[in-house]
Parts: sequence; C-alpha cells; structure tokens
Amino acid sequence: MEKQPIIVVLGPTASGKTALAVELAKLYDAEVISADSMQIYKGMDILTAKPTVSEMQGIRHHLIDFLEPEKDFSVADYVRLANNAVNDIASRGKLPVLAGGTGLYINSLIDNIRFDETTGDKEFRYSMFNLAKEKGNHYLWERLLEVDEATALSVHENNVPRVIRALEVYEKTGERLSEHKKASRLEMSRFEPAMIGLTFSDRQLLYDRINKRVDIMIADGLVEEAEDIYKNKALNTAHQAIGYKELIPYFLNKSSLEDCIEKIKQETRRYAKRQLTWFRRDERIFWIEVDKYKNYVEILEKVQKHIAKCINM
Repeated sequence: MEKQPIIVVLGPTASGKTALAVELAKLYDAEVISADSMQIYKGMDILTAKPTVSEMQGIRHHLIDFLEPEKDFSVADYVRLANNAVNDIASRGKLPVLAGGTGLYINSLIDNIRFDETTGDKEFRYSMFNLAKEKGNHYLWERLLEVDEATALSVHENNVPRVIRALEVYEKTGERLSEHKKASRLEMSRFEPAMIGLTFSDRQLLYDRINKRVDIMIADGLVEEAEDIYKNKALNTAHQAIGYKELIPYFLNKSSLEDCIEKIKQETRRYAKRQLTWFRRDERIFWIEVDKYKNYVEILEKVQKHIAKCINM
C-alpha cells in the first residue's frame, strides 16, 4: 500500500511550531492539522496560543477550536478525527502538515497505535480523585511515576483524569499503559513522515521565550479568560490547563497576581522540559536548533532538504 506523506512539526511550547508549519504549508500546498490537546477547546484562546487569523496566513487549520470545554476527549478521539482530516486534505490533492506539542497525539497518529479497551472501574476512579483532593495532584502523579514512568512523563500532573486512567489500567490488568501502547501497533503505519523538531541549543533562550509569551498573554487578557473559566465549575478540563489553575489562588485572594504569573512561567518551563524528554526518544526526528541559524531562510532550507529525503513527492 502506498503510504501517505505527512510533514510533522513538533517541539516544546514557544519554540515556533505554528510559524514553521504555516511556512511549510505555503511551500508545499498543504493544510495544517493541530496536535495540541488544549487548542481543541472553544473559549480557551489566549492561554493555548491558538493561531490567529493573521498567523494562519490563509492556510486552513484543522482540529482547532471545535469542542466545548466540558466535553470529554480521548487520544482515540483525536486519532480518529486526525485521520479524517488527513483523508480530507489528501482527497483535495494537498499535503497534511501535523503541528503541535502533544507527543502522545503525534505518536498515536503517526504510529497507528490501537487503544486500550479496558472497562472502567468507577469505584477506583472515585477513590483516586479523592486521593488527589486529599494529598494533591503531584502525589497521584508520583504514584504513576513509580509504576509507569513513560506514561507519567507524557502527562502533566494536573491532567488528573489521564493520570487516573493510567493507574486504572495498571490496577486492573497489571500492564503499564505505555507497554500496552507499544504492543498495540497491530498494523503498519499508513504514513511516510518527515518529522522536524524545533529546539534551542541554549535552553535559557527557550525559557526566555516562554516568559515573554506569558507576559504577552497577560497583556492580551489571560487573567480575564481564566476567570471566566474559573467561574464555570463544569469546565473540568479547562481547570487543568497550565495558566488557568495557577491563577485560582489570585481569584481566591490567597496570592498576589505577580506570584501567580511567576508560577505560570515556572510550570510552563517545566512542561517544555517534559515535552523535550518525550520527543528526544524518537530517533526519526530531525532537530533544528533555532538559535544556531542566522535567519529563517536558512532554517527553511535545512528543513526542506530533510523533507526531500523522507518524502517521495
């Protein structure tokens, strides 16, 4: 079977994925499919750094801003919708460009991962939610780290439902979720990927970009957006997002805005580090250290050469 060519642009938050994906889409007559687990939700625009109309530059983007924040959404849901988007793009003679920082989404799609069908245990989930409330999200995440390090590194401690699901699979089957996913590649992948990773040789430069991005988000109205989310208790998923939960102490008059903003920056830097840890395990990724190039033209030339090696077009 002839494989579907696909360009993948990945990397940590604030590394420049959106801009590169758009430039590549313009060069290759392509459309962009988002691989971001938070940009799927409506009303969460500032914190998730959804590309604006001007940033999209007329390039069609898929799987952004389509789901109500109170709705559940699984990795399996993402893979199904992303495959549909690929089919749609290819049917019109265009090339798909997958872009984002959610490693689990990217690998699950590209590597054709089949998903665990273990029946849920409501009692176990309830006890784990209570444990998180009693001892904190980090305690629960550390419990997962002890039994399934690979999965723990792929999920933020505040994404409690995913942490609990991984613990639940281990509890019921004795099998790590990460091991299940390795064994779940039942068929060859349908894709012929060219995977490009963005990073910085000087990690502090990335952290400076993250800090600056948070400052811009605050100026653009992040606090107001977060407060709207906070007031709607039904939006459990939104409450887990970095940048929203750190502002809750400010809304409760338990902490200053300045302290909460600094916490957002700290947690975002930690998230970027976890993203890099996840991606570094994939030897297919061609890494671009952005700070080593004089200009964007040089980066594009390097990326195009790699794409030509990977994809037969």
